[in-house]
Amino acid sequence: MKETVVSANSFDARSTLQVGDESYEIFRLDKVEGSARLPYSLKVLLENLLRTEDGANITADHIRALGGWDSQAQPSQEIQFTPARVIMQDFTGVPCVVDLATMREAVAALGGDPAKINPLSPAEMVIDHSVIADKFGTNDAFKQNVDLEYGRNKERYQFLRWGQTAFDDFKVVPPGTGIVHQVNIEHLARTVMVRNGQAYPDTLVGTDSHTTMVNGLGVLGWGVGGIEAEAAMLGQPVSMLIPRVVGFKLTGELQPGTTATDLVLTITEMLRKHGVVGKFVEFYGEGVAATSLANRATIGNMSPEFGSTAAIFPIDDETLNYLRLTGRSDQQVALVEAYAKEQGLWLDPKAEPDFSEKLELDLSTVVPSIAGPKRPQDRIVLANAAEQFKTDVLNYVATADEAGEESFPASDAPAATNGVPSNPVVVTAPDGSTYEIDHGAVTVAAITSCTNTSNPYVMVAAALVAKKAVEKGLTRKPWVKTTLAPGSKVVTDYFDKAGLTPYLDKVGFNLVGYGCTTCIGNSGPLPEEVSKAVNDHDLAVTSVLSGNRNFEGRINPDVKMNYLASPPLVVAYALAGSMKVDITRDALGADQDGNPVFLKDIWPSEAEVNDVVANAIGEDMFSKSYSDVFAGDAQWQALSIPTGNTFEWDAESTYVRKPPYFEGMTMETTPVSDIAGARVLAKLGDSVTTDHISPAGAIKADTPAGKYLTEHGVERRDFNSYGSRRGNHEVMIRGTFANIRLRNQIAPGTEGGYTRDFTQADAPVSFIYDASQNYQAAGTPLVILGGKEYGSGSSRDWAAKGTALLGVKAVITESYERIHRSNLIGMGVLPLQFPAGQNADSLGLTGEETFSITGVTELNEGTTPSTVKVTTDTGVEFDAVVRIDTPGEADYYRNGGIMQYVLRSLIRK
Repeated sequence: MKETVVSANSFDARSTLQVGDESYEIFRLDKVEGSARLPYSLKVLLENLLRTEDGANITADHIRALGGWDSQAQPSQEIQFTPARVIMQDFTGVPCVVDLATMREAVAALGGDPAKINPLSPAEMVIDHSVIADKFGTNDAFKQNVDLEYGRNKERYQFLRWGQTAFDDFKVVPPGTGIVHQVNIEHLARTVMVRNGQAYPDTLVGTDSHTTMVNGLGVLGWGVGGIEAEAAMLGQPVSMLIPRVVGFKLTGELQPGTTATDLVLTITEMLRKHGVVGKFVEFYGEGVAATSLANRATIGNMSPEFGSTAAIFPIDDETLNYLRLTGRSDQQVALVEAYAKEQGLWLDPKAEPDFSEKLELDLSTVVPSIAGPKRPQDRIVLANAAEQFKTDVLNYVATADEAGEESFPASDAPAATNGVPSNPVVVTAPDGSTYEIDHGAVTVAAITSCTNTSNPYVMVAAALVAKKAVEKGLTRKPWVKTTLAPGSKVVTDYFDKAGLTPYLDKVGFNLVGYGCTTCIGNSGPLPEEVSKAVNDHDLAVTSVLSGNRNFEGRINPDVKMNYLASPPLVVAYALAGSMKVDITRDALGADQDGNPVFLKDIWPSEAEVNDVVANAIGEDMFSKSYSDVFAGDAQWQALSIPTGNTFEWDAESTYVRKPPYFEGMTMETTPVSDIAGARVLAKLGDSVTTDHISPAGAIKADTPAGKYLTEHGVERRDFNSYGSRRGNHEVMIRGTFANIRLRNQIAPGTEGGYTRDFTQADAPVSFIYDASQNYQAAGTPLVILGGKEYGSGSSRDWAAKGTALLGVKAVITESYERIHRSNLIGMGVLPLQFPAGQNADSLGLTGEETFSITGVTELNEGTTPSTVKVTTDTGVEFDAVVRIDTPGEADYYRNGGIMQYVLRSLIRK
């Protein structure tokens, strides 16, 4: 167990809180001048500093700076935030545990004690990213998918079970249980932590950007890369600047017919337009009290989509009600209430805290919406969706004029119907029946992602739409792959209790698994005949999912256009079968008598939804589901596992391999050097996400990763996904910058992981991985050129790890999203920005140049230069802004990365 930090207590803040028969040590916020006017989120940070004040890393000056926070100032004051716990999902968590296992060996090699490498704060992992929706539309789809999951992931799961026995304070929620963020709010979150006699706000970092879902419970936490999470587990505080806090005032109430999804898409659009990257968002006002906890969690979940670090709601009666509903103990609920009121953390709906910026939304103005076809912030009013599709599809389908005579066979030349490109294709199903699909066909309709499956109101609404559809004689169109993947077993429990499961099954929304599935690209293959028609005729087909991400290439390799929608709208689009259908006006189908059935005919009333929620959901469901949540099923318990403090690496494993990060490492750091003779590996445009950079989704046979697996005896059917192989750096490095939608401007006319290899005559187009190997063999450092919002998206550590292992020494962009910039530093890669108002094109950079970067060595003197000089062999010269933002980040960079810094620090203790 972690030893209690003995605070220097400079402000005499140590006190006692009595709750019932229990007494807790607390650190009083009112002892710090200025604390009362602070936003809720900064009060949580203030308590964190008071409790962990050590006089060195965390001083009285830091505490005074936070108490005296200037809401209008630009962030400049660095503080050290010590999260109470760490939460992980398996895709990002497996490499964390791999790295910890490798660090144990590195410590031993350097003469230290391997046991020092052990989580010092509670670390919990939920295995939710591995199940793939291969099977669907049948009553045994769930069992089949789980069996396939265990077959594919046995090596990984054995490794994680070893980790559960080898590391203290590390717990694993086994497969088939739920989605990490839903399990977090329903069970793992404490709201107020109790540890070693102290009570303090529950805080966390997580290896998934949607960790912010827990903000809905008043818990401050956000996503970090696995690199930062490892450091937090090992007792390292998170270095950060005191942020600006955007106050978002809610007034009014949602109108009947609108859902939490409509609300969150509206908020996402507003905040992305306002600009909140690197800021906290905090909700306040009378409308907060009218916002259910489920809706708050949905809003918090989408924080990465609007770019904020966190999106938090203060604690109030709604928080307590949810804690009771989900089976938290009476003492815990009483503690949360007493602590929040004692510390000024209880919501006052009439209060106006000191905020840096303010926005306001009247909830009654929210209207039904979807978002797409490629970004969560691109909201479309539902009534305009079909019309908007006509415009958007032109970006994915060549028109007859654009195509040219030689681009298409005569039979495939694009036609247009009412101004919409049309290329109808007749498909023959396995049973011999035929149907026709065209551009806009909905080929995936997925009730997926904890974003919405944690919300009983939208889930019940979806089930009621299914029920009314069945009663009208409707079902999904035959080309639609329909899947139901809730974030916890509680969802299926209340569906069963309400008698709604049979109706979902009849419409095709059979349970396929408890996991992220479609939202993270684990949608599984389309039916073979549909996939063939789509690819043979280059159809721009669509997906509709109740998730939080719809980036290009993410959902399914056959699907070009992706739309986010509420669960009931997912069902409606499965019935309609096409984005060309205006579901607000057009019939979804015909009833048994041939009469048209419209959405209004099957949309449940608010009273119907509330009645089911009130009568079908109870505390007993949560208590039962989570009573033995870490035990797992018979398959999990039957896994054989190695023993011992260090892992027995299997040289033949293609899932878990010892990474090379510590090879040749010594206790002394190597001085930072300037970069000379560098080549450009990729020149990229705006909004390149970590999905574009990090390996994700299916592994194709003709790619470097596919060839590696084939060479190691893996059959194509057993390739699994990149996410499942995150514990094997050899696979992951080959999939970095290999997204099928990546457009590298050095290799125009290509899509995917291609570049030009300037180590060879005529610089031929080649795979990025192959070129990088040639560059590294030649001793040539590499750089990446990017545009605005580089690295937006999920907190993917492999986006940084893969970049570093490819030999990239610096990334130069117009702007970064927070997590990826931090992760690059954590892997020893230098993040730079073009001068304000400039970019690669305005400077005349083509990517064919040779680069030199000087001034980096100033870091060896203990200071961080504000700019460094970038020059090219073509005469371009500019001062790039150094985006090492804090002294802590500078220390990580000097050490070659955060893991090396932590390792040296622990050995020296």
